[in-house]
Order: sequence, then structure tokens, then C-alpha cells
Amino acid sequence: MPIGLGDEEAAAYASGEAPGSFVDMLGTAAYRCAAAAQRLGVFGALADGPLTAPALAAAIGADQRGVGLLADALVEFGYLDHTGDGYASTPVAAKWLAGSAGYAVVELFWQRVLFELWDGLEESVRTGKPAVDFYAWLAERPETSRHFQTMLDAHATHLAAEVGDLLPVSDGSVLDLGGGHGRYSIALCQRHPGLTATVVDFPGALGTAAVEAAGLTDRVTMRAGDYTREPLGTGHDLVLLFNVLHGHTEANNRALLARVAEALRPGGTVAILENSTDVPPEEGRAGVAFLHTFSLNLFHGQGGQVYPAARIGGWLTDAGFRAPTTTRLRESPGQHLILAQRSA
Repeated sequence: MPIGLGDEEAAAYASGEAPGSFVDMLGTAAYRCAAAAQRLGVFGALADGPLTAPALAAAIGADQRGVGLLADALVEFGYLDHTGDGYASTPVAAKWLAGSAGYAVVELFWQRVLFELWDGLEESVRTGKPAVDFYAWLAERPETSRHFQTMLDAHATHLAAEVGDLLPVSDGSVLDLGGGHGRYSIALCQRHPGLTATVVDFPGALGTAAVEAAGLTDRVTMRAGDYTREPLGTGHDLVLLFNVLHGHTEANNRALLARVAEALRPGGTVAILENSTDVPPEEGRAGVAFLHTFSLNLFHGQGGQVYPAARIGGWLTDAGFRAPTTTRLRESPGQHLILAQRSA
């Protein structure tokens, strides 16, 4: 968490009288300590109340001296309090970092990204090409892959109702590219009995549990494959490209959209869900900073980035679509839903 500096101290770093990067270094150390504590189960162990260093070490199966040193650092960084009864989680740490569900999964994922995946970031920036294959990296880390898929699944579940209200389809065929969890296709088929859907994604991302739980295996087909290469069929009424384009270069996105146009019937619709560089003011500086962090991560691991909605609109018209409409999502203001119909 941000280190609480006194006014005079903060002014010295802000003015350049003292090196501002030193505060950033401490912030990085704070996040690394919190990551270690989360992975070790420190916050979960403290869920029922304070523990002394020996008791905390015993609870998580760790070295007593190491736990004490880590806990003392976490006190200074605002994640723990030290009382007469021992160490206790601060309210913020207890709310967001205990366990491995909810927002805690987000942190577990980004810790691995920043401290492992970004090791070769300089090489990506130097060459203009990804220094690491994000999905190959994930495949070597099953736990991190589960955290990633859990994040995507939870986000899609949260947005499915709002997105469903905006999609112009009631029956026919839906092609869901890169929608491994299947949440959007499930929600659409539950809403519209006349719909069928085919979800195409890489084997490591494709999950069938949600479709089976919804009782929709007869209407939602999960197909493992590379949607950038394999045939997409023809005559579809709706194609979903949700959080897909940001993972590819502009050239690859143009090629994909041309193939999507061929897969749609005349008048059929492509729906694109993406983060946008147009960040609303209510997102604040943190929202803008995360957008640029996310975009850099996409560049480093996949060769993509967050693209302006207007640029995506240009790709669509070049691929034979009518002028698109763009809607900012209410439940996720940093994201836009872009709809465009294939010309006759």
C-alpha cells in the first residue's frame, strides 16, 4: 500500500530534493512482501485474530525468524498492525488479501506477472517483439493459469447481463472466438432459446464445466483450436470478439476481422469488447496507470496493446463492416462494446 509520508518528507521527494525513485523502490518492496505473505497464507492465518510471531510461524509452517522479519516489514508497509497480542491484519489487508477467492485472485495473478513475466521487459521494448509467449508461460504455471482463468470467468459473469442487453440477436448462430469460459455464450443461450453458440479457444483456456452446469451442452459447443487459423464457418448471425483484439498486432487484427466478415451472414453483427484508451475521469489516475500497465504487459507477452476505439472502428470499415457504434459499459467503465454489421 502507499507509504504514508509526512508532508515535509513527501515534499522533498516530490520536488526532487530527495530521489523519488527511492519511494518507488520501497513501494515495490512493499508489494513483494505482501505477495510473499499472501502466498504463505499469512493473512488467512490472521483471519481469526492476532498471533505472535511463533504462533504465526507455526500456523503457516514457516521459519519463526523469517516470519518475524516479514511481519515487521508488513507493519511498516501498512498490511499488518503490531499489538500487545501479536500481529494482526489491517482492515484493508483482511478485506482484500485473505484467502484465494475474489480480489485476492487478481493479486495472486499480477504478482507472478510483475515479478516473473516482466523479467525480459527490456528485451521486448528494445526489439519491438514479445520476449516471452504469455500463454506458453501460463502453461508452465498451472496455478497461475487457474488464477487467470478464474479472473476472466468472474469478470465475464459480472458483465454478462449488461452485455446481453446490448447485443442485437435473438435466434440463430453465435460464434464466440477466444471465449474459453463460455460465460457470454451461456448467458445468451439462456436468454434466447432460439440461439446456438460455438466457442473456439486454445485447449488450455477452454472449459466445459460452466456449460455442463447450465445444462446447455446441446446448444453451446466448445471447440478447441486456434481461431486465427482454423475455418470459422459461414452464415453466423453474431460473432463475439471479447477481450481478443488487445492480444494481437494491428496486422493480425485486420486479418482476423476480414475472416470474421466472411464468417457472418450479410447484415450479421460482430461484437467487440475491449478496454479503451479513452479512460473516463471517474477512473482517476489509478485507472489510467493500470491501463498503461496492462497495455505494456500485452505488448511484452503477446505483441498486442490496448487500442483506441476509433482505430478499431477503422479496421472494421476497412474489413467491410458498416460504421460501428460504441457503448461504454456501466459495470466496467474502462471497457467499450463496439458493434458493427457486415455490409450486404
